[in-house]
Amino acid sequence: MASTTNAVNTAHDDIPVMNPTRISAAARALAMACRTMIRPAGELVPVTLGSMQVASAVIDNLAKLRPAPRGVEREQVRLKGFRMEIVRPAGARKSLRDGAVLYMHGGGFFLCGLDTHRPVVAALARRTGLPVVSVEYRQLPQTDIAGSVTDCLTAYSWLLAHGCPASRIVFAGDSAGGYMTFATALRARDAGLPVPAGLVGLCPALDLDCSEKRAHPNYRRDALIPLSALETVVKLGAEVGGRLDPRLSPVNNVLAGLPPALLIVAEDEVLRRDSEIMAQRLAESGVPATLEIWRGQVHAFMAIFPNMPESRAALAHVARFVRERIESEQIAKSA
Repeated sequence: MASTTNAVNTAHDDIPVMNPTRISAAARALAMACRTMIRPAGELVPVTLGSMQVASAVIDNLAKLRPAPRGVEREQVRLKGFRMEIVRPAGARKSLRDGAVLYMHGGGFFLCGLDTHRPVVAALARRTGLPVVSVEYRQLPQTDIAGSVTDCLTAYSWLLAHGCPASRIVFAGDSAGGYMTFATALRARDAGLPVPAGLVGLCPALDLDCSEKRAHPNYRRDALIPLSALETVVKLGAEVGGRLDPRLSPVNNVLAGLPPALLIVAEDEVLRRDSEIMAQRLAESGVPATLEIWRGQVHAFMAIFPNMPESRAALAHVARFVRERIESEQIAKSA
């Protein structure tokens, strides 16, 4: 059955709000900045293959100005067509054989990479004590969304080939990376590979069809994402001849056989609907799932600013889930 973590208040349909009584000043400031500057700019600039490349270059250059995260060590890995980075807690003795998190960054299927998401990846490495393998998969316009999933599956195969058992691997990702998390697990299962021990979707995009999202009240409440931009990205990256194959959306697949999942979303974000649908369909498929709703946060808040109070709390929940999944798989194997 789908489950939820205990909380005091509810958001909708008996889903608990994780922070019902307090929203930090940092979260309020971030939401205001998104609502007054970032979303309006996103609505003004049309999404085209050309503007994608310009926006990607700008974001990457800005990310390089951020100080390097402390308390971690980094190792670069190059695969065919893309690169990865293994981030470990400083001085940690654990190898990939002891377990790992395979992290797939967000960015709307065309933005971001290792540099932008290094802070959240480092935060997960420090909290879990495990190596976190961050995947800089190819994106639009270099490849379509299905091609991005292929790269993530290649990264998973690499991790398996380097001695990390599937029972000690947890997939995680934010936004478009949340899509990669579930799509890669489904692709692995269908290819006959073992599925990982768990899946973590941080404000994940799980339904490429935007009909449900357009009908949801959060269509107008979301402080960051203009739905029209997401619809354009889907047209460029997934539609063929003006048609979208429903099977490209993880929510529309046969979900039986997937491992337990943790879904964390912002209360007012437009992608909340994707996680609600996924949690329900996982439950119907007999897959344990936990859905958390966070009040006053913007889309992918924990990846944008991992040091906000709410981000730290959410990432602590992720770390606990990762440890529980890896430890429970080990206990099951030894029983």
